[in-house]
Amino acid sequence: MANQDITFTPDPDADSISSDVTTFNGIMMSTQIPTRADGSLELGDITAQSECTLQALKVALERAGSSMDRVMHLTIYLTDMADRAAFNEVYQRFFAKPWPVRAAVGVASLAVEGMRVEVTAMAAKA
Repeated sequence: MANQDITFTPDPDADSISSDVTTFNGIMMSTQIPTRADGSLELGDITAQSECTLQALKVALERAGSSMDRVMHLTIYLTDMADRAAFNEVYQRFFAKPWPVRAAVGVASLAVEGMRVEVTAMAAKA
């Protein structure tokens, strides 16, 4: 049975088994990986991957009627916690005070070999 108060926005990738965003009661959640504007994966250094990941998040939020300044919570998954400082440098170009609540989690691997970062966010609708 479908929940009429929940809306899922499918990922543009036909093979994806995850929605881009879910809205419910005015709150949006989105998970993003280092995807370039053309849809290809960025598998370079952590700075390039972080920039692509946060830019993809920005685009998904705007498509859903929100924005980076409406992000309330961010979970950052890193395959190497030594990359946290470089991620934080990029993060500070996308976010400003008041900073979202966030957590950085070290993981053994992500879905694609060479992928070093993934984020999940919760944001208020604009």
